[in-house]
Amino acid sequence: MRRLLTVWLFFTAILAGALLFARLVAPGWFELELDIFILVVGTLAALNVVVAAREAFPLEGRSQLAEALDRDPPERQRPAELGRLERELTMANATAFDTHARLRPVVREIVGVRLAARGVRLDAAKDVLGPELWELARDDRPAPTERHARGTSADSLRRMVERLESL
Repeated sequence: MRRLLTVWLFFTAILAGALLFARLVAPGWFELELDIFILVVGTLAALNVVVAAREAFPLEGRSQLAEALDRDPPERQRPAELGRLERELTMANATAFDTHARLRPVVREIVGVRLAARGVRLDAAKDVLGPELWELARDDRPAPTERHARGTSADSLRRMVERLESL
């Protein structure tokens, strides 16, 4: 507070000197010069009051208005592809047709990518894939004769997923 008063008095003294100099140079404009002096000194005083108030009552963070205007961060959503794959696994567990028509293309794509990284072709990967995964991924797998027959069991699906992850 003392520093603000000292600065204000210093600038007021400089402005008073400028007023006296202006009075000597242009004596006919005293009223205008005095108005300008009072305006500038008053502005400096108002600025000092604002600074003193800010120092006396500092902001404790963000205002309530700023916080109200902030948007909540978007909730993390599961990828749509993951939901689709879960539905395909559930359907593959239900019927043999869904295993063949829905799960098989996805498994073939995953197996193809994993084997390509190893430099192995799908048609030559019977030993690498294991019997269950090979049965599902092979090219010449016939469509099921009974479409509503029981699909792949959950344990079998779990083993195939583990085998895919190990590739």
